[in-house]
Amino acid sequence: MSTRRFFAVAVVVSLLVAGVASHYASSHPDGLEHVAEQTGFIDSAEDSATADSPLADYETTGVDDPRVSGGLAGVIGVVVMLVLSTGLFWLVRRREPVDSGS
Repeated sequence: MSTRRFFAVAVVVSLLVAGVASHYASSHPDGLEHVAEQTGFIDSAEDSATADSPLADYETTGVDDPRVSGGLAGVIGVVVMLVLSTGLFWLVRRREPVDSGS
């Protein structure tokens, strides 16, 4: 399998997992929230600084259907990370090697 084909398959699988399979993820709270509920300090929690962001709580602002909202948030996350990581890879790859100087 060529590198490009592998990359294309990996992107498609990532988008499918983020967009479709994420709907079937556990609806139970994460470990920290679970412990906070069990020990009684969940009421002292504060919202994070990003609680009002467009993709907060794995949902997309302005999309009413929870399934579509969560899937869209996952797909957007995959695309953003793909763009950022590819850009970083190209920046690092194009740097001139440092001359060790003898």
